[in-house]
Amino acid sequence: MSESDGAGVDPFSAQLAPTVRAVIRDRAVTSVFQPIVELDSGRVVAYEALARGPEGPLRAPDKLFAAARGEGCLTELAQACRSAALRGAVRQGLLAPLTVFVNVEPDALDDAPLAALFDHAERFPDDLRVVLEITERALAARPAELLRTVARVRDLGWAVALDDVGAESLSLAFMPLLRPDVVKLDLRLVQERPGPAIAEIMNAVNAYAEATGAAVLAEGIEDGRHLMMARALGATLGQGWLFGRPGPGPLAGRRTGALRLPAPRSSDVESGQLSPFACLPAKAVLREAPKALLIELSKQLERQAMWLGETCVVAAAFQEARHVTPSTRQRYRDLVERVGFVAALGEGLPVEPLPGVRGADLSPTDPLRGEWDVVVLSPHFSAALLARDLGDDGPDAERRFAFALTYERDTVVRAARALLSRVAAVTELPSAERPAVHPAAAPRPVLSGADGSRPGEALLDRALAAVGAGITIVDMRLPDQPLVYVNPAFERLSGFPAAEVLGRNCRFLQGRDTDLAAVGRIRRALAAGQECREVLLNVRADGSTWWNECVLTPVTDATGAVVQYIGVQTDVTDRVAAVRALATEQDRSRDFEARLAELDTGLPAGWAVQSVTDSPGARRA
Repeated sequence: MSESDGAGVDPFSAQLAPTVRAVIRDRAVTSVFQPIVELDSGRVVAYEALARGPEGPLRAPDKLFAAARGEGCLTELAQACRSAALRGAVRQGLLAPLTVFVNVEPDALDDAPLAALFDHAERFPDDLRVVLEITERALAARPAELLRTVARVRDLGWAVALDDVGAESLSLAFMPLLRPDVVKLDLRLVQERPGPAIAEIMNAVNAYAEATGAAVLAEGIEDGRHLMMARALGATLGQGWLFGRPGPGPLAGRRTGALRLPAPRSSDVESGQLSPFACLPAKAVLREAPKALLIELSKQLERQAMWLGETCVVAAAFQEARHVTPSTRQRYRDLVERVGFVAALGEGLPVEPLPGVRGADLSPTDPLRGEWDVVVLSPHFSAALLARDLGDDGPDAERRFAFALTYERDTVVRAARALLSRVAAVTELPSAERPAVHPAAAPRPVLSGADGSRPGEALLDRALAAVGAGITIVDMRLPDQPLVYVNPAFERLSGFPAAEVLGRNCRFLQGRDTDLAAVGRIRRALAAGQECREVLLNVRADGSTWWNECVLTPVTDATGAVVQYIGVQTDVTDRVAAVRALATEQDRSRDFEARLAELDTGLPAGWAVQSVTDSPGARRA
C-alpha cells in the first residue's frame, strides 16, 4: 500500500513544492522494502517498495507527494518512485525467487499510463519479478487507460495486485474487472472488530480467490491477534511489523521462497477492441425482439443492480443521446445513489451525462453505436443484455434487435471491459481519497489598497469571514478545478465543513433535480474564461435543498491567463419560492379568466355573466 495515499497539500507544501522537481531531476528518491510473508511456511516471498525522499523536510512520502501535487509534477514523481524501487530491488538482490511489489499512484496516470510505469532508458534483469499494485480509485478515475495498461503490464510478464480491498465497496465491484493476481486486504480488516461489512468483504474476496486461484494478502499485521484474524479472513500472505519493518534491503537470516500466483492469463487487450455483442461466444443462442421488450429487460437488470448495491457495476450503451429519455434519466439518477459505479455511453452523450454517471460520446463508426447493451456485474452476480440493431425503419419502439440475455460470468466480464474501455476519464477521486487542501495553503485573491499596498492575510481572512454571502475560490490550474478556499458563510449555507470540501470539485452540491442546462452554461463559461451568473438547486450536507444564486468571476495572472474563479453564493430560496407562487397565481387567474370567457360565450343572447360586485352577497353587504 502506498504510504502517500490520502496525502494532501498541507500548510508547508507551498514552501516545499519548488524543491520537488530538483529531487526528481537529481534522482534523490530512494526506496525502503518491507517483507511479505507466506503465512503457512513463514518464508519471505516478496518485498513491497516504499518511497522515501532525501534527508530533510521531504523525507516522508506524504510530504513529498503533497508537494508534488502542489507543483503539478505528481506523474513525474510517481515514475521516479517506481524507477527507484526497481533500481533499488536490483541493487539489493531482490531477484527471483523473490518478488517486488510497486505502486501506481491513483491520480498520477496520464494519457499514456504505460509510459509512466518505468524509465524506458533503463533495462532490468529478467529475474526481476514485479507485482504492480493498483487501487479501485485508479480504475474509477480512468477505466479505459487503466484496463489497457493492465493488459500491457501482463504482456511484460508482471502480475497485478488490487490494493486496499475493503477500504471502499467499489474495490469489490471492480475486482472481477481487474482480475488481480493478488488481493490486498485493507489493514482495518485485521485490526478492527468484526462486523457485517467485514463479513461481506470476506465473502466476496474468498469467492474470487477460490474461482481464480488469486493470493490474498493481509496488511497491518502487528501482533498475534492480527495474525489470527488474517488467517480467518482467508489470507495466505501477510505484511506488517510482526514480520518486519521497512528497511534498506532484505532481512538477514530469513528463509525465502517463491510467491505462488495464478497461471498467466491471456491478454485482455482484445476485449477492449470488441463491442459487447461481439463478446458473445459462438454457441450463444440469439433471439429477436422489438426495442419495447429490450427496454423492459433493461429495467429488470437495473432493478437487480439496485438490490446489489454499492458492490455492483452497471454499464450501458444507448446508441444515441436521444434514446436517454427523461424516464431513463430518472432511473439512472436512482442507480447512482445505490450502485458503486454507473456508466452510460452513446453518440452525443457527454463525459458526465448525469451527476455521478460516467459517460462517453461514441463515434458514428464505433460498432457499439449499433448496439443496445446493459451489463450488471458484482462479486456474486453477473448478467448482460447484449443486442444488435437490425436496422428497421418505422416507430422506435418497434425496431427489432438480435439479442442474448446471458449470465455466463466470463462473457459478462468481457462485455463490461468492452464498455469501460470506452468510458472517458475524469480526475476527481472519491471523497475519502481526494487530496485535502489546507486553508492556510490555499491560493488567495489579491486585495490591494489605494496606494498599492496589500493588507496582511489576517485582515483578508477577517474580511472574507465577515461577508454574509458564501465565498469560494476554485484553482483552475489544478486537476478537476478543486475548491481551495471557502469562507464560514459558505459552510453555513451548504452545511459542509471546509475540511470536507477543500480539494473537491464543487459538483458535489448538485442533486438529481439540478438543472443540467444551467450546469452546462457554467462549464462553457469557465472554459471560455468568462464571468457567469446562474441560479441552481443545490443540496446541503443533510440532504435538504436550497436555491443558490451563484456568480463566478475569473481571476487572471500577469499574462492574462485565468488561474482562479471566485464564486459568490447567495441563498435565494425564498425569492424563488415567491416568484413561483406568483407565477402559480397568475396561471390560476388566467385559467379563471379563460373559463369565464367560455361561460360568457355559451350563454343565451341577452344574458350576461354576473360580476362579482353584483353578487347577492355583495348587495347584502
